[in-house]
Amino acid sequence: MKRRVLFLCTHNSARSQMAEGLLRYLGGEQFEAYSAGTEAAHVRPLAIQVMSELGIDIAGQTSKTLDRYLTEPFDEVITVCDAAAETCPFFPGAKHRRHWSFPDPSQAKGSTEDQRMVYRTVRDAIRTRIETELLNTP
Repeated sequence: MKRRVLFLCTHNSARSQMAEGLLRYLGGEQFEAYSAGTEAAHVRPLAIQVMSELGIDIAGQTSKTLDRYLTEPFDEVITVCDAAAETCPFFPGAKHRRHWSFPDPSQAKGSTEDQRMVYRTVRDAIRTRIETELLNTP
């Protein structure tokens, strides 16, 4: 049976989208990965670009609010930003809750390449947490 994991962030535009894509890619048939936000926005182009560098296509993913998932069962609900951790509602169907604090790459300043580097750093940090805490691989 697949483990169901929901990643939450404020706008569901970068961190939670990258986490969803990474878990789908790394977890294969072991997981069902979802993402949502306390508000919906759009998937950020730089998130799509840095994920494509790993061969992961998240261009078809859409930003959505968490309302659609409130009554669904999840093995893990993971907030990936501090604001979502504070405002996230209780999920009665969640077996486990986790909070992983990552900086918001959409707030990066500088050139496009400077911003892309911030997205890569956050992407890689999310990957490490997924591998060590969900996949149990160092």
